[in-house]
Amino acid sequence: MNIRNPADLVELDCAQSIWENCFTVFPLVVVGTREADGSDDLAPKHMAMPLSWKNHYGFVCTPSHHTYSNVRRDGVFAVTYMRPSQTVLASLAATPRCDDGSKPITQALPTIAAEKIDAPLVADGYLFLECELVDIRDDLDDNSLIIGRIVAARVAADALRDHERDDEDLVYNTPLLAYLYPGRFAEIRASTQLPFPAGFKR
Repeated sequence: MNIRNPADLVELDCAQSIWENCFTVFPLVVVGTREADGSDDLAPKHMAMPLSWKNHYGFVCTPSHHTYSNVRRDGVFAVTYMRPSQTVLASLAATPRCDDGSKPITQALPTIAAEKIDAPLVADGYLFLECELVDIRDDLDDNSLIIGRIVAARVAADALRDHERDDEDLVYNTPLLAYLYPGRFAEIRASTQLPFPAGFKR
């Protein structure tokens, strides 16, 4: 579709959420925290990303969620980047809580322990981050931005970039999970080098 003609553009109502009108690409991660009783809390998030080149990480959360209250209380959270084969696990982590506030499905998900903080990670992901709370921004309408500093990180050997493996082959052999909001996902295997201009620096 040629969109050089303004007549081809559809105006969206910014008084409402615009994000349901087209698909956008996000990661799909699972944030792990510890409940007040010591049990695991695992919650899938897609509004999640690095917030600096200096190892800060953030995600959007709703204050009514246990994830938010757990992070505010304990000052830590863990992040697992999921593989395409774990899409169902990530979806199960979104199972609503029971009337008593419990979330039994969480106890059925395979986890591993973080090394420097007290929070669970999902087993068999490909990137694992352990974060200490830096700030919470509560002024995003009904949502909040939780910002942490990464204090420990591990990556699966098959996902690690190194000079002996071509990046294109790495992505093909260890595909990435992308969440296409709203409600779809994709497995990314094909990738191409981005044509940066000469002299480009981050």
